[in-house]
Amino acid sequence: MAKATAKLTARLSRIEGQVRGITRMVEEDRYCIDILVQMQAIKAALKRVEEQVLKDHAAHCVAHAIKSGNVKDQTEKFSELVDLFSRYGK
Repeated sequence: MAKATAKLTARLSRIEGQVRGITRMVEEDRYCIDILVQMQAIKAALKRVEEQVLKDHAAHCVAHAIKSGNVKDQTEKFSELVDLFSRYGK
């Protein structure tokens, strides 16, 4: 799990650097399209991080709840996912 955490942390650090870069671009009054292109790159990078966190959650937290046989825990994990996906639709 430490390797996965390190990868996610590295990705988030790169995204942080990209955001700082956009701040500089705005301060330097750079061409709007160039700024928007960088913003799209950040959104794509965040989406990849989000997908990985979701995969990790399913592989570890949800899988653990299923294996545990604890109905309350299983229901909780399922409800969390339903709530999360319902927010995506909005």
